[in-house]
Amino acid sequence: MLQIDLWKRIFIWSVCALGLLLAMPNAFYQRVEARNDAVAAIELGHGGNGLEEQAAMWPSFLPSSLVNLGLDLRGGAHLLAEVQVADVYETRVKTMWPEIRDMLREERATIGTIRLQPSENDQLRVKISKPEEIQRAASLVRGLARPVTSLTGAGQSDIVVSTEGDVVVVELSEAEKLATDERTVQQALEIIRRRIDEVGTREPTIQRQGADRILIQVPGIGSAAELKDIIGTTAQLTFHPVVSRSTTADTNPGAGNDLFPSLDEEGVYYVVESAPVVTGEELVDAQPAFDQNGSPAVSFRFNPTGARKFGNYTAENIGSPFAIVLDGEVVSAPVIQAHISGGSGIITGRFSVEESTNLAVLLRAGALPAGLEFLEERTIGPELGQDSIEAGRIACIVAFAAVLVFMFLSYGTFGVFANIALILNVGLIFGLLSLIGATLTLPGIAGIVLTIGMAVDANVLVFERIREELKSAKGPARAIELGYEKALSAILDANITTFITAVILFAVGSGPVRGFAITLGLGILTSVFTAIYVTRLMIVMWFERRRPKTIEV
Repeated sequence: MLQIDLWKRIFIWSVCALGLLLAMPNAFYQRVEARNDAVAAIELGHGGNGLEEQAAMWPSFLPSSLVNLGLDLRGGAHLLAEVQVADVYETRVKTMWPEIRDMLREERATIGTIRLQPSENDQLRVKISKPEEIQRAASLVRGLARPVTSLTGAGQSDIVVSTEGDVVVVELSEAEKLATDERTVQQALEIIRRRIDEVGTREPTIQRQGADRILIQVPGIGSAAELKDIIGTTAQLTFHPVVSRSTTADTNPGAGNDLFPSLDEEGVYYVVESAPVVTGEELVDAQPAFDQNGSPAVSFRFNPTGARKFGNYTAENIGSPFAIVLDGEVVSAPVIQAHISGGSGIITGRFSVEESTNLAVLLRAGALPAGLEFLEERTIGPELGQDSIEAGRIACIVAFAAVLVFMFLSYGTFGVFANIALILNVGLIFGLLSLIGATLTLPGIAGIVLTIGMAVDANVLVFERIREELKSAKGPARAIELGYEKALSAILDANITTFITAVILFAVGSGPVRGFAITLGLGILTSVFTAIYVTRLMIVMWFERRRPKTIEV
């Protein structure tokens, strides 16, 4: 006999009500979005400008999670960037020089004097005055080798040391280069994500493609150029000892030194030691501030390691100039007046308030470890996104209407029940998408349209099975019960195979493909639930109320 326990009925209707409640904010998208943005701004401490009124546009006791609109629906910018991983090799090799220099100086009596020689970007060449001790010098440098910190390079050293006459040549090993490439791309990925998050954009797509490329898609941003301005600045902050000051751009800095122009003083150049004392990687905080004259500046604070290096150097070099270099330009070169302990300081310069704020954001987010080359850039206007939404809406309405009409004409009253379940199914899909914070793209809309067509498949199987049972002279109640029992295995088999396909698409796909897989997978789950439970419950409730002697399906 047809019978569904009371607790099951309560559970089924509760799930449907919860799904529709979660989906409801999407029917008031702009109002809820404005409310969410206002609440986020208030939580960050930004008051005024009508934010309180915007926050009150949607009741706080109602759900406020929305389905995020993807790049193709909202408009925005698309970039494909290649990380110049080879740039890091030069930096890594340069940072070895102070350690190698100090160690070899202690052996001056044995190997003679040492001198840094011009070399390739990924090499360090050190000449000694006693060629007969070249192997001794090379052996000392090899003692500085460290194990490669990666699974593939386990057991290998990070440097390779060779000799050419009276010159010791130091370069990174291949295993270390591979490990460095991996770290560089991962670090660039994380820093790009932090920089974009600082700007407050909504649901960006930032993911790795291949060995050294990063895909960046940010909905709601004005143009690809604007996005490049946000992520393209390297903001590499370093602190260098000053060797000399010059007014000529052609000044030869000498081996182991670099020539940087002054940011504030036109025509002024500084010769600084290539190896920095402290780098921006050891910064833990940077905030816009004002100097003692009331001019915009940037305050900074080092981590314990950076604070110790900074403190030791300032203690030993009182009276010497110290260059603060930002992206290859000397921001300032103050003379060290006293020992600076505590690891904090301030960067002064000819900044505007906006420039000091932007610089603080970039420094706080971290320096890009290597340059980026933008291989592909596209800007999608909001009008095009709106056109996509309208096209998707029309496709959904047409598909929805066609299915509703077909089911009603084919199955009469039972078709009406299937149509009600279909409406609930779409609501449940949007409720789940809102709950997990998924991003809806144009392929995602295609997945919903496909789900609308597929959602009635299970009902068609059940109704056709009920027809067959009615032909064998079984009563209405028994026919309905057998129809659901015998169609269940076919329904599960068909949907499980499709769900496996959706899982594979999600696992191996990216971007829009994942959006399609998510909506398809969620649509399968909700359509099976509505077909097996919701439609059956409605039929049982109708049957209990009417008690028909015969039924037509």
